[in-house]
Amino acid sequence: MTVEVTDVPEAKRYEARVDGETKVAGVAQYIRTTELIAFVHTEVEVAYEGVGVGSALARTALDEARAANLRVLATCPFFAGWINRHPEYQDLLYQSRSRVSD
Repeated sequence: MTVEVTDVPEAKRYEARVDGETKVAGVAQYIRTTELIAFVHTEVEVAYEGVGVGSALARTALDEARAANLRVLATCPFFAGWINRHPEYQDLLYQSRSRVSD
């Protein structure tokens, strides 16, 4: 099985298709700025759960974020969990800087 992931910026999401099918097998929705990409929702069609579609979405999106020098905010539980299990991507995570007031 081959999973192809493409960025569809006009829809603000990555789309995954399996074995050249036109039907979308999964999506990862995002909000993007010039410095940050926030992954807000990931959904994989039931027929494609557990076969790597979600992982392909995460890996492709995060590799592209790295290439574009973007920080990542993983508000989506799937992305947060995936990054937690793949430490090689943890350096991409956005770290908010807390300000201490006197």
